[in-house]
Amino acid sequence: MSKESSVIAEQTLNVPLSEKSGGERTETLWTTSPDGSVKLRIDPSCSQSPITVHQMFLECVDRYGALDAMSSKRGGVWERVTYLEYYKLCRRAAKSFLKLGLGRFHSVGILGFNSPEWFISAVGTVFAGGITTGIYTTNSPEACHYVASDCQADIIVVENPKQLEKITQIWEKLPHLKAVVQYKGSLQEKQAHVYTWEEFMELGKDITDAHLDDIISAQKPNQCCVLIYTSGTTGIPKGVMLSHDNITWTAAHASRAGDMTPAEIQQETIVSYLPLSHIAGQIFDLWTGLKWGEHVYFADPGALKGTLVDTLREAQPTALMGVPRVWEKIMEQIKDVSAQAGLLRRKMLSWAMAVSLESNRSPPRNGDPKPFLPTLADFLVLSKIRRALGLSRCQKHFSGAAPVTTETLEFFLGLNITLYEAYGMSETSGPHCMSGPDTQRFQSCGKAVPGCQVKLVNKDADGNGEICFWGRTVFMGYLHMEDKTKEVFDDEGCLHSGDLGKMDADGFLQVTGRIKELLITAGGENVPPVLIEDAVKRQLAIVSTAVLIGDRRKFLSMLLTLKSTVDPDTSEPTDNLTQEAIRFCQDTGSKATTVSDIVGQKDQAVYRAIQGGIDKVNREAASNAQRIQKWIILAKDFSISGGEMGPTMKLKRQAILEKYKKEVDSFYKV
Repeated sequence: MSKESSVIAEQTLNVPLSEKSGGERTETLWTTSPDGSVKLRIDPSCSQSPITVHQMFLECVDRYGALDAMSSKRGGVWERVTYLEYYKLCRRAAKSFLKLGLGRFHSVGILGFNSPEWFISAVGTVFAGGITTGIYTTNSPEACHYVASDCQADIIVVENPKQLEKITQIWEKLPHLKAVVQYKGSLQEKQAHVYTWEEFMELGKDITDAHLDDIISAQKPNQCCVLIYTSGTTGIPKGVMLSHDNITWTAAHASRAGDMTPAEIQQETIVSYLPLSHIAGQIFDLWTGLKWGEHVYFADPGALKGTLVDTLREAQPTALMGVPRVWEKIMEQIKDVSAQAGLLRRKMLSWAMAVSLESNRSPPRNGDPKPFLPTLADFLVLSKIRRALGLSRCQKHFSGAAPVTTETLEFFLGLNITLYEAYGMSETSGPHCMSGPDTQRFQSCGKAVPGCQVKLVNKDADGNGEICFWGRTVFMGYLHMEDKTKEVFDDEGCLHSGDLGKMDADGFLQVTGRIKELLITAGGENVPPVLIEDAVKRQLAIVSTAVLIGDRRKFLSMLLTLKSTVDPDTSEPTDNLTQEAIRFCQDTGSKATTVSDIVGQKDQAVYRAIQGGIDKVNREAASNAQRIQKWIILAKDFSISGGEMGPTMKLKRQAILEKYKKEVDSFYKV
């Protein structure tokens, strides 16, 4: 850390906000109270003056007011809203929230798929002095109750009757809840304190502009305006408190590190489809859009069920954010289409991708012309694939929220698409480290955003240590959780991520695992599961997911799922193998076309091939303790609805161990 940074960091972290004589509050680097304020970690190298969300929006309107801000499809037609119209709608929503009784530093919960109403509700909540709190659409009524109760939601905005029903079931257990607003469709029955979107937007007509402006002017950059609830993969969900400065500073500086362009130079076009309750979607789609005047297209609610490409073709985004599973699904779709093509087309694609991959792994130096063969391959083959995906205008392709596999990175390099990895967490307002066109290294998540710092602690002999963060991305604290908040900060004010990583001499960071996921065998050896799991998937094209088992066990074992098609209506994995998986089976001499053909009949050809792939992985193992001794194929692939994945399709390891306890125990029976 710089000398100036250290001075800022030298605050007493083991006491919350306290009272000075005369009742004046003193600010420390963290708080767990929704009405608390914090000392900002301002680095002189990137010392933008702290501003509120409203100030950022005013700057946006001044610069981009006439530009399109949002486009959403209604009745098959794209409807557009300019930034000036967007701002006015947010003010109307803020007045209506105040009319319904939204208290200062109380929450508005938002439960629904991405839409203009989601954005307007989120910003309107902040204008009204409340705290925007997303609720995952996949949450059960019980999970909705936990969030709404914990954040003391005064109002909940829901998408449709299905989501309204969840809140109706738990309403009597939410003493703070004053009203619910449904933003799509008509109400199936009239209920007290339940409003349609149209009714809601008219409620605040008698709230004066002066009254709203007084509330807005009282807001401070170091106060809370957004709550992001963790998915609960490592315990009960925690409410991550983000300040105005967390949001406005990250929107400005992390996005520029990723080379997002201000609209006066080129208006970026993006497609919003990732859950806005998660920080990745919210910071990329909503807040960065406000900062730089982006044009946001809203995808169909079935985006992750297969309709995303349709929206991409219409919107023609210039930048796209995806979690690794989204990129993997696109990869699998391309492979399936290729597998059904004729021999000549398959050969052409294979040639073009091989040429592109080789070229992109060693790109020409600045000023050197691009070699002829990669240019030809792109013109003849690869550009057509990108056009079919709706990515012909896309200049920046980001991946975040979880590590992306080498196979996925190389596949997209073969399509002449570089995936720029971003790394951070809810507690860092999203991206703390960014890759971009000018800051990219293979299998690295880039460098710390300018003005932010990363350090590694407790490093091992290979240079792996726990990743710690410092900067204005770092959150305020966990709502009402003082002990949990104290656990993640050290005496310098650095946030401990719980992730393991290594850093090269140029400052590029590579995430190598997670401390809580680290397996410690009965013999005391530390084993990073992700590296071994990825190695298995690289060897075996039929494998969809690999989960390594072995914590406190005598040896390592593994759960495997096979690549299968997905039901477009339910997003549930089916029994049918993908074309890529079928081709794998054919190469082994098997005629299997379904998962049950393999698992139910214990298809010997496929089982031998899988064992052969695992044998190859074992031969490259760092030690005998890191070799996979036993494995089993599960009858169904993992899914969000199955409980094995979180809302962003990240593996929920503990849930998997509990669900498949019988299978795991069978590995270790004497």
